[in-house]
Amino acid sequence: MFIRSERLFLRPGWPEDWEEILRLIGDERVVRNLANVPWPYTGEDARSFLGLPHERGLPRFLITVPGADGARMVGCVGLHQAAGCAELGYWIARSHWGKGYASEAAQAVLGLAETLGHERITAHHFVDNPASGRVLEKAGFRRTGRVSERYSKGRGKACPSREYELIFAEADEGSEMGCKRAA
Repeated sequence: MFIRSERLFLRPGWPEDWEEILRLIGDERVVRNLANVPWPYTGEDARSFLGLPHERGLPRFLITVPGADGARMVGCVGLHQAAGCAELGYWIARSHWGKGYASEAAQAVLGLAETLGHERITAHHFVDNPASGRVLEKAGFRRTGRVSERYSKGRGKACPSREYELIFAEADEGSEMGCKRAA
């Protein structure tokens, strides 16, 4: 599956992408903002990530920027299952921060998520990373009011994390892709 947005091309990761992923995410300032990525990040971590099975209804993509000399990778975006609900996750290489790529990629994936039948998507960011909160708000998420401790593999400890949600339609009890709203 591929997605084309105004400036980006989102594509699946392939085994040969591991070195580029390692180069882009191999920055502690990127990894510290992620919950499930270890620091230091190794080639084996990149290969393992690319080898993860694809789960039905939970796509993930490499974010690329097309150009005259080919597409250059700038990050990753996708959905994963967390606490019984689809959760949006993303990262952008530090050299590409502040260009709006995360918001644009998130909006593209959310459009697909709605098409796939998801009714509610959650997302989190560590409280000391307010830029990620701005990304989520630009993508249409709203704060739930919940702040909880969330473990970060990169930091090696739990840190306060703010929860967001995006609701496409009222939850249908029988929906396979739906999940309960935060209380």
